[in-house]
Amino acid sequence: MKRVGIFGGTFNPIHYGHLIAAQTVGVALKLEETVFVPCAHPPHKTERELAPAEDRLAMIRLAIKRNPFFAVSDYEIRKGGKSYSIDTAKYFQALYPSKTKFFFIVGADAAECLPTWKDVGQLIKMVTFVAVNRPGYKSLVDHSVKYKSMEIPGMEISSSFIRHSLHMGKSIRYLTHEKVVDYIYQKKLYKT
Repeated sequence: MKRVGIFGGTFNPIHYGHLIAAQTVGVALKLEETVFVPCAHPPHKTERELAPAEDRLAMIRLAIKRNPFFAVSDYEIRKGGKSYSIDTAKYFQALYPSKTKFFFIVGADAAECLPTWKDVGQLIKMVTFVAVNRPGYKSLVDHSVKYKSMEIPGMEISSSFIRHSLHMGKSIRYLTHEKVVDYIYQKKLYKT
């Protein structure tokens, strides 16, 4: 049975915390592949500083290029509109062999609001949720939607911290892949 991770999010921008989480979950759960799925428009967030989808996709490609266990999907971006996980899960179920087991990787902030997700009752029959710790979320909540929780080292990095650092004129080197850093500076992303 093939085991595949689906890692959705804004990735605004992708950073080492995302990569460490994907790698740690992948090794722990013996995933054959982890697919990063940047959303077009997150339904639960209003991102005032959301970089264009094409730029977020390009940064993911740069960050994961040398990891043979990582892939990226532009499904949600191509689909456009609000990104709902139920639609993404259906897409991946149709794309992969029928016996594939899917693990949906989310941060602690997303895990908190899982009960409010669209068609979550159907979704939990299609995927196993894996919730990882995030800065500002000391412990994962217990609610009606079951998930595996994983403690990930080095998760004190966040996309909002990177964007704030850029606003303050501070360096973001070593917070994300050097090619992503270069891309951000070249494209002048996240500047006020």
